[in-house]
Amino acid sequence: MNRNAIVMGGGKGTRMKSDLPKVLHELLGEPLLAHSIATLKEAGAQRIVTITGYRYDLVQEVMAGQCEFAVQEPQLGTGHAVMQAHQLEKEEGITVVANGDCPTVTVETYRALYEQLEKENAQMAVLTAVPADNGAYGRVIRREDGTVEKIVEFKDANEQERQVREVNAGIYAFDNQTLFAGLKQLKNDNANHEYYITDLVEIIQNMGKKVIAVTCDDWQEAAGMNDCVEQSISERYLSDRINHHWMKEGVTIHDPKNTWIGPFVTFGHDVVIYPGAHIFGHSRIGNHVTLLPGFYGRDVSIEDNTTVDPYTVMK
Repeated sequence: MNRNAIVMGGGKGTRMKSDLPKVLHELLGEPLLAHSIATLKEAGAQRIVTITGYRYDLVQEVMAGQCEFAVQEPQLGTGHAVMQAHQLEKEEGITVVANGDCPTVTVETYRALYEQLEKENAQMAVLTAVPADNGAYGRVIRREDGTVEKIVEFKDANEQERQVREVNAGIYAFDNQTLFAGLKQLKNDNANHEYYITDLVEIIQNMGKKVIAVTCDDWQEAAGMNDCVEQSISERYLSDRINHHWMKEGVTIHDPKNTWIGPFVTFGHDVVIYPGAHIFGHSRIGNHVTLLPGFYGRDVSIEDNTTVDPYTVMK
């Protein structure tokens, strides 16, 4: 079955206090949007449309060739953003709607959304998680059979619903034809006069179709990034995950908390990395390579049997 994706990337990110669009802020040397797109591709997405808005020309310039684009102008809510992906309207298969500011979602989670929707013969899936705090997130209310009955925003939830710990992570999967049929029924009769993607839960059920939940075991994986504090938390989380992977693959990292490796870097065997290394871009580190303290490299290729001097910069 065809796999598509729509990535929300139109926000300014006011709390970042920056002229740069939020999705172009970097984690481990790559724009947030690049993380999301690469992970979706690895999960099998064949067509990816990024919805741009604020400084869309810059976003499209930086990400050229990595996905397709659509512009949301003006910005009238999450449902309205998805409506702009007109080029997918005739597609068959499954479409994941992802967030460009959630760079730490794993390939396995996106695959689960695609696979569970097909396996359970459902037409919409909501990614859910249980956060560490009991904060003001939208609650996912399930029926006895485990299917999703509704998503209730915290401010609208009653006391019983607020006790539910399972929350909406803001990432979804849809049968593509059902998605675009449902979008045509979205209304903006709310206080903000916006079109909300969460309203599709009720619309799709009223069409006689099935809505399920797919649970993400680690809340931090699906957490968004709204300011520089959360950017730091996400970067630390992703760095720990990448470093753990490479150590399991045989790379010796003497100080994992002080070693920063980008998501597209590759290593040979018998590599030793001393503290303070920053290795970004599409760098390729060969076999029997030692990187002494303070190394910085971007898009470099280091040959086998090389020892790189301390505080070397290569780019």
